[in-house]
Amino acid sequence: MNETAAPLVRLEAISKTFSHVKANRDITLDIRAGKIKALLGENGAGKSTLMGILAGRLQPDAGRIIIEGVSQKSYSTKTAIQAGIGMVYQHFMLVDAMTVTENIFLGRKERFWLKPKEMAARVDELITTYGLKIDPLTRISSLSMGERQRVEILKLLHRQSRILILDEPTAVLTPQEIAQLFDAMRAMAAQGKALVFISHKLEEVMEIADEIAILRKGTVVDEMSAESVQSKADLAKRMVGREVLLKVEREPMEPKQVVLRVRGLRDSVLEDISFDLRQGEILGIVGVAGNGQKRLVEVLCGLNAPREGEIKILGEHWMRFFSKKRWDASLSYIPEDRTGVASCLGLDLVDNFLLTTREGFSTGPWLRRTMAEKKLKELMEKFGIQAPHSRITARQLSGGNLQKMVLAREFFRRPRLIVAEQPTQGLDIGATEDVWRILLKARERAGILLITGDLREAMTLCDRIGVMFSGRFMDLFPVTDDEKIEKIGPLMAGLQASS
Repeated sequence: MNETAAPLVRLEAISKTFSHVKANRDITLDIRAGKIKALLGENGAGKSTLMGILAGRLQPDAGRIIIEGVSQKSYSTKTAIQAGIGMVYQHFMLVDAMTVTENIFLGRKERFWLKPKEMAARVDELITTYGLKIDPLTRISSLSMGERQRVEILKLLHRQSRILILDEPTAVLTPQEIAQLFDAMRAMAAQGKALVFISHKLEEVMEIADEIAILRKGTVVDEMSAESVQSKADLAKRMVGREVLLKVEREPMEPKQVVLRVRGLRDSVLEDISFDLRQGEILGIVGVAGNGQKRLVEVLCGLNAPREGEIKILGEHWMRFFSKKRWDASLSYIPEDRTGVASCLGLDLVDNFLLTTREGFSTGPWLRRTMAEKKLKELMEKFGIQAPHSRITARQLSGGNLQKMVLAREFFRRPRLIVAEQPTQGLDIGATEDVWRILLKARERAGILLITGDLREAMTLCDRIGVMFSGRFMDLFPVTDDEKIEKIGPLMAGLQASS
């Protein structure tokens, strides 16, 4: 790309290696004021590592960072913040015990001079300005993943960073929230701020980006202006190196026995939830984050007990099912929070694989770890998990590869009921296509409850869709009902009750 204006930031000949993993290889990248630069690449391509270096969280093995023409000799998180560089990470950097306001002001000197009400008022002003709706006094521990993402974005907006790095910021946002975020991003670029937008959603990149850089295996393989991209298919081919259409065929399947029955489920969050899920079908739950989806999943997966109503899982009442739950041919849960719930970052991949499958590799008191490692290696190849070997820790995997690791483990258990929470969140376009095919294949022996913020995913995979608002189903209808599909937006906003 030929640009006459000097870059606000230049990453020059950056290299970074983790153990045997070469995350970045001699990368040079310019970031310009007033521009939104999209950073694309498959899972494990090195995008998050490169931006982690720019944010000061990681130190490069080689190369230098140049800000406004000045080479930075000693670079750290403090240096990055002082230079006006801020990053929203895939793995949120929030303190669960603190409120939204306290997290936003954390580390800021001004918090010592402001009263709590004044701080909350400033946060409220940001929320109103950018349309990122959230209660400033709510504790982080009670928020959904989508709401936590909003807090991270608000932290950057409050800091008034002039270089903003957004790592998959739309992964847990609804279409309405994405539109609001894009409006805010355009406004910031118009003010002269530089933005880096990491995303796997190519339609978003084509909508919001001015410039695009593509990484593959730790190297920049292509740079271009967004206006020069002919189509999403062209962009996908450049990124993956092969044609990817993100389209799967959902063959009709006859629903069989009921694997999940919910009647009159109520508590402080949920209101009269009732539905059946059968083997052979996928039921999608959509809605703005924070409207009861998280609580519904927690109850169905045994993390919270139901207070009122009836739940039958694979023909057994909730209490009996969870008192003697077996490891295979039962319930598999794919959590939205892959780092805090689905995995243990400090354990190696074999131990993470055994978290839910150890009974399948046990003989009496003995654990057959070698056998488990052999099976894991097969699954890593099948699911395209990019890792040098199975003994690295989960922390060393990219976000997308960690997600594929969780999926491989849970599908290995041959479940009859699958609760999948944002299963393709953070996955590149090729991996997303693979997961969609796996979910459709899994219908042969399982019923699938899919909680997703991606309406295209819901429309592609689901047989029926339930729209949640304020803890209740606004409507539940087959995906073939075009009239009701058109009303999903208003239903998600609580503007229209079911007929």
